Amino acid sequence: MLMSDLKDMIFVPGGTFSMGSDRHYPEEAPAHRVTVDPFRIDVTPVTNRQFRAFVAATGYVTTAQIPPDPKDYPGAQPQMLYAGSLVFTPPGRTVDPKHWSQWWSFMRSADWRHPYGPESNIDDLDDHPVVHVAYADALACARWAGKDLPTEAEWEFAARGGLDSAEYAWGDDFAPGGKHRANTWQGKFPVQDLCEDGFSRTSPVTAFPPNGYGIHDMIGNVWEWTSDWYIARHTANPAKACCIPKNPRGPREDESYDPCQPSIRIPRKVLKGGSHLCAPNYCRRYRPAARHAEPIDTSTSHVGFRCVVRGTQSPAEAPGPR
Repeated sequence: MLMSDLKDMIFVPGGTFSMGSDRHYPEEAPAHRVTVDPFRIDVTPVTNRQFRAFVAATGYVTTAQIPPDPKDYPGAQPQMLYAGSLVFTPPGRTVDPKHWSQWWSFMRSADWRHPYGPESNIDDLDDHPVVHVAYADALACARWAGKDLPTEAEWEFAARGGLDSAEYAWGDDFAPGGKHRANTWQGKFPVQDLCEDGFSRTSPVTAFPPNGYGIHDMIGNVWEWTSDWYIARHTANPAKACCIPKNPRGPREDESYDPCQPSIRIPRKVLKGGSHLCAPNYCRRYRPAARHAEPIDTSTSHVGFRCVVRGTQSPAEAPGPR
């Protein structure tokens, strides 16, 4: 199956909406009006089946499969610079939620084919989202398919499904009628997952109902890369109602380093959508407005992506693989 086939994409009409939120985490503020042009977006996150087709066609090797370059990580011990990726492992005991290293480990030989370590595989996960993809991996796959990664504004507009300012991609009730609408964490993170939604890790990309535009999994399951650089607050001025930004982009790359790690100059992109690890007691980011910073060299067991094609061209005019 070619990923450039637009039958697997949803047309999003574009329009003006309220981006961000003033009611939750500070990085989501300020809420502000934004306009985006029409575009098409993948109906689901890119799956293991689709990513396998990309790798088979190109021979691509992901970031997680390549040992890090020592010059990019000054002070790191050489024996720690091995190929691998971050894997979530429940700690099995009560821990301090401020210290994420108690449930995340950089696991040798973890990658998209081995999502939970070298002994794991994706034999039965064809319809699950691909994970352990760094930003460059997601962008390479998108470009091979003649597509691109969405901007933060495009992603959020699509996630809202036509419900401007709603809390979730389906409305203001998290579980309408007592039914879960996304793969998130139920229970006390990170030690107790009640799996009330039926899944303890990733889920098939169409396991939950689509939003108002017909798009699946914009909330939960896996975080998704966008093409915008991250800073810890939206830059738009909500007071300038007469000057609504159109197709806004994030800040410059050189504004997007982590101030808490000045010696490591790895810029960060915006992730959107939350994941199956988002929980009420820890990370309430299973909402369209929510956003998170991710270093572009990083891959994990809960981050994936989806692609866009901008404009209104018909399927016959769409670009093919390259």
